[in-house]
Parts: sequence; structure tokens; C-alpha cells
Amino acid sequence: METVISINGLSVSYERKRVLTNIYLEIEAGKVYGLIGPNGAGKSTLFKAILGLVDTNSGNVSVMGKPIEKMRKQLVYVPQTSEVDWNFPATVFDIVLMGRYPHKKLFQKLDQHDHELAIEALNKLGIEHLKERQIGELSGGQQQRVFLARTLCQGADIFLLDEPFVGVDITTEEKIIDLLKELSQQGKTILVIHHDLSSVTEYFDRVILLNQRLIAAGDTDITFTEENIAITYRSQLPILHQTGLLGK
Repeated sequence: METVISINGLSVSYERKRVLTNIYLEIEAGKVYGLIGPNGAGKSTLFKAILGLVDTNSGNVSVMGKPIEKMRKQLVYVPQTSEVDWNFPATVFDIVLMGRYPHKKLFQKLDQHDHELAIEALNKLGIEHLKERQIGELSGGQQQRVFLARTLCQGADIFLLDEPFVGVDITTEEKIIDLLKELSQQGKTILVIHHDLSSVTEYFDRVILLNQRLIAAGDTDITFTEENIAITYRSQLPILHQTGLLGK
């Protein structure tokens, strides 16, 4: 299996506080990965390190054997909905078309082919009828579908999704995970930050358990164990049982 992301000895700090420590990780093509860990575990920071958006203390990240600066077209990032300015004066169609800009030279205009790809992506997510709506007018589930349509429009090979199921209804959640599995079968690589432990075994081919350091990584059926969960969540484990996030 082809390694598409290689992380070697990665450490990251914010204001002298260590967030990630000595991470070694290989991500292979054609799999849906769940990135699991408590709040403050460094999950979003790991994504940003892969994308080259944060300074690192040590280590390096390569994408398909090259520095991220040379491979940006191949990665697409869907942030948490809380990070998005929903008052931004753009329509759904505008947002989805943004997926085409990495393929354009400076000042190069979007063409008919770009518009066709955007419409195709909207249809894939079942939101073509919303294309003229302002992004802030949509429900949480519709907004998430818009950003997924943008990722499809970009035609990237690696998808990084930061908690895509927050604020969406169960029908949308099922549609999203079905799409992600379909993309993985086409050879795309999907990494998802996820907090609902009860759905991990159903959703992900592989899991990465993280709490500032790498606890475990591998096939979900042999890696997502009670022992590894306990090490990852430590003092939060009783809360997980009470809230039902570990399932029945």
C-alpha cells in the first residue's frame, strides 16, 4: 500500500507549551482514518502541521515523498464550522468554485470546465438547488455539504476533515460517511477528526489515537481497544461512559 503522508519525529509547541511530542506516523492511500483523542490532544494541530500552517520544534512531514509546499493541490482541508465566517458575502456556488483556484495561475479566470465541475460536485452532495443561497443562510448540515462539495471540486487526493459531523443531522452524517467511503474506494485518502467513539468501528478503516503523543495507530478492529482508549482519554474515561460516547 502506498504511503501518502509520512510524519517523522514531529513536535509542536505553542507559547512554550508542548502540544505534540515526537510523532511518527505513516498514512496510506485509499483508507478512511479516524483521528481520535480528547480536547487539547493536538488533533487539529496535527492537521495544521501536515498542511504546513504551524511552526514545528522538530521533525518533518512529507506528502507523497515531497514537501507540502510542492503538493498543496493534492490536499484539501475542511475546518471546524466554528472557524468559518458565515457572514462572508458569498453564495454556495462561489464557495464550491473556490476549489478550482489551486489549479489556476495568478489572475487566471475560471472557465466553463471549472463551472461544470462545481455543478457536478453540488449534485453529488444533493445541494445543487442551494447554489445561489448565501452560505450563512444554510443549516449546519447544508453548510458541511457545501464544504465537502468544494473539496470534490478541487479534485484532491487527500482530505483532512476537522469534526465534519458536528451540528449535522443523522441523515447528513450518513450521507457524508458514505461519500467518504466511496472516495476511499477510488484511492482517495481521508483523515477525519472525530469525537463520537460509539461510531468509530463503523466509520473508519483505521484509527489514530492521539493525546499529545501517539498512543496507537492501525486497523480499527485491532487498534480501537478498551486499553488504548483508556490510555488516550485517561481521567476523562468516566465522563465518556456517562455521556454514552463510548456506546452501550
